[in-house]
Amino acid sequence: MKAADLRQAWSALAVRERRLVLLAGGIVLLAVLWMLVLSPALRTVRTVPAQTEQLERQLQAMQAMAAQARDLKGRPVVRREDALRVLQSTLAQRLGGQAQLTPAGERVTVTLTGVAPELLAPWLGQVRTAARAVVVQARLNQGAAGWDGSIVLQLPPP
Repeated sequence: MKAADLRQAWSALAVRERRLVLLAGGIVLLAVLWMLVLSPALRTVRTVPAQTEQLERQLQAMQAMAAQARDLKGRPVVRREDALRVLQSTLAQRLGGQAQLTPAGERVTVTLTGVAPELLAPWLGQVRTAARAVVVQARLNQGAAGWDGSIVLQLPPP
């Protein structure tokens, strides 16, 4: 259809019909404007607080990990012998006769018998920070008296 044909069809319409066509065109224009511009913007405005809160939590977790990494990096290097000595002393202090230490090269196996969870968790934290030992394997079963099993720790390189 050409522009001249459209003008002729428009002028053939009654005044009431022209108003209705303009009203329908306005409604369609508003619907398209809503779908393409306003609705996505409002959806974004609604989701921003939750996303901001999630990102803040992630940022705080990353900052805590960065501070921990800086702290660990700034500590002096622990020799294998010192780490083994720290392991033995902390084992005796924290777990007493409920655990035995068996060194094997760069790894140490700790055998547990009835160790309470509230004793084991702090001991592992202390071993990680003081002796720089890393848990490479853990086989634990929860018994009536506490944790039974073994934990294999990797000592710092010589």
